Amino acid sequence: MIEKFKDKVCVVTGAGSGIGRALAIRLAGAGAALAISDINPEGLEETAQMIGKGSNRIRKDVLDVSDAAAIEPYAAAVKESLGSADYVFNVAGLARIGTFKDTPLDSFEKVMNVNFWGVVRMTKAFLPQLIETKGGVVNISSLFGLIGVPGQAHYCASKFGVRGFNEALAAELEEEGVSVTSVHPGGVKTNVARNAQVDALPAGAKSKDELVNRFNSAAITTPEKAADIILAGTARRARRVLVGPDAKVMSFIQRLLPSSYMELLGPTVFKRLRDG
Repeated sequence: MIEKFKDKVCVVTGAGSGIGRALAIRLAGAGAALAISDINPEGLEETAQMIGKGSNRIRKDVLDVSDAAAIEPYAAAVKESLGSADYVFNVAGLARIGTFKDTPLDSFEKVMNVNFWGVVRMTKAFLPQLIETKGGVVNISSLFGLIGVPGQAHYCASKFGVRGFNEALAAELEEEGVSVTSVHPGGVKTNVARNAQVDALPAGAKSKDELVNRFNSAAITTPEKAADIILAGTARRARRVLVGPDAKVMSFIQRLLPSSYMELLGPTVFKRLRDG
């Protein structure tokens, strides 16, 4: 199905590493025209070099998706240089570690500004282009957008918000011919844990490095596999895409026991989800 993206204008945020980088590389291989962005210029340049020159049209921009003033000019610049977007992949995200009690409100707001408002603003700015091309927007939620996890109130709030936004938007845009895909990855081998800010270490954790090692040992899906799953779902205009067996299992449990899954999973499972 990846041939569906040949000659399409594809926008990818968070392209400097992880899933965003893997998507950019896969799309370039399919012959898409790419607008890649990331807040990290070094990572973004690495991705561009990995893609190579080839015959693809590509632009790269250092972009902070939490900067409201930057989003609309960016959308306009993409249209001017590459044409109207066919697909927008909102991948950029921010993680933090700490209970709600220990997390300052400004830290909570930073997570929401990137994970939720970044998605909303990018979708709003590119929507006229997507309506024109009858394209699709792909917004990354999370397994933590399906279940609540202790120590992740900020992250869960942002990802549940993205999920609700996606589901409502999909219904609104159906008659416009624009697909909306809500992506829920489980544990993926990315830098999200290493880049996470720590407001307070969970009980029993001695250091952030220990937490990172726990997460990495539990992450069972590669970014490349995640990208393949996401692109297959996007190509068939799926409304929801679950990435990884852990996401599939937890989604099933949540749907089966929506009000009592916490009792079933218990503190041991939640400790693994939280701490890795």
